[in-house]
Amino acid sequence: MTDLRLPPPADQESSVRIRPPRPEIRNRARPVWLFFALIHVGFLARLLPFIIGGGVLSDIRFYREWAYQALNDGVWEGIDTAWVYPVGALAPMLVATILGPHLYQLAWFVLFAALNAVATAVLVRRGTPSSCTAAYWWLGVTALLGPVAVGRIDGLTAPMVITALLVIATRPSIASLVLSAATWMKVWPAVVLLAALVVLRKSRLALLAAGAALTAVIAVVVGVFGDIRHLTGFLSAQGARGMQLEAPLSTPGVWQAITGTSGAYFFEDEVINTMEVRGALSEVVGALMTPLLVLSVVLIAVVLAVARHRGVPGDALLATGSLALVSALVVFNKVGSPQFMLWIAAVIGVGLALGQAARWRYPAIAMLVTAGLTTLVYPIFYDALRYDLQPAVAVLLTLRNLLVVSIFVWSLVRLGRLAARRHAPAIVRPRGA
Repeated sequence: MTDLRLPPPADQESSVRIRPPRPEIRNRARPVWLFFALIHVGFLARLLPFIIGGGVLSDIRFYREWAYQALNDGVWEGIDTAWVYPVGALAPMLVATILGPHLYQLAWFVLFAALNAVATAVLVRRGTPSSCTAAYWWLGVTALLGPVAVGRIDGLTAPMVITALLVIATRPSIASLVLSAATWMKVWPAVVLLAALVVLRKSRLALLAAGAALTAVIAVVVGVFGDIRHLTGFLSAQGARGMQLEAPLSTPGVWQAITGTSGAYFFEDEVINTMEVRGALSEVVGALMTPLLVLSVVLIAVVLAVARHRGVPGDALLATGSLALVSALVVFNKVGSPQFMLWIAAVIGVGLALGQAARWRYPAIAMLVTAGLTTLVYPIFYDALRYDLQPAVAVLLTLRNLLVVSIFVWSLVRLGRLAARRHAPAIVRPRGA
């Protein structure tokens, strides 16, 4: 009797599997955890002066203010008033009050380290060399981004996205809850969830149900305890902003302001604590950002749907499509905050982990350089750029933005190639044939 080996189904949605820990996996993971400890001890050492003195780093001062404004004064951002963040962002801000206002920075660091530990554990638990490489890479990027990783809420949502994408094949409902929770903290994970809905056809109902359930609970809470109109207030809060200094498409305006041509100049908006490019074509460019962003998201989603219909494996599509969508959010954005680099890095980390390290070499290397340049621009030399208009710092920013655009282009090219290649169903062959 002929022995037949059955290949995996042609429409298998993802090759991601959480495997039970084996001795070889544990051995491979130990150095990763040592590197994890080294990175986070370094973070803690840098934060120690803030922790001892009762201070906080970067935007965490706003998080502490909003949390205690809610607890002490009864004014809940996103519930009682419109807010720049989705209302779910209050959750980690409130959790960080557990040690009191003096140790708020320490509590925030513990949150950051815990979520990073979960993402690292999910990475190394897969047990492949590529997943361990991805873990090292992710931790390295986190270290390079330094203050914006540990000092912004994006440092929490990025490891949540990594965790969700790596368990989505086997636990779609849990992954959807994690992605939805991250979206209600910071909007960007919504496009990752969109990619999953387009690509993972068999899991679509579970993804929709879990995400809709969490959203419904949040909406009920806001409606009962506040004003339901504030639920989407964060969308309009961004509309009046100008082109931020670091935004990729602000680069020509930055150079116009430095060289004194075309009437461009830097403007500090003290209300929302940003530096913007004003004058010249900045208003026109700013007005085009939202339409271009919406158009790019729609077109990428269409290409994803076409590629999936043509039989492209779900794991390759999910990682590439997520990178294209997230990169579009960064490129076509009036805001160019440095923490946006964490969005791109999280998806690249997943791409590396899915056994495609060679194919993802360019974005991985480009992102490492991007992370280093980002930290050089902000916070190290930021004042020299915004106040002294130093051309050397503008060069660093320009290189950073060109790399971001190149990662976006890479994702589009790879997605296009995947969509153009029809994947034929696998054929059952006798052993030895």
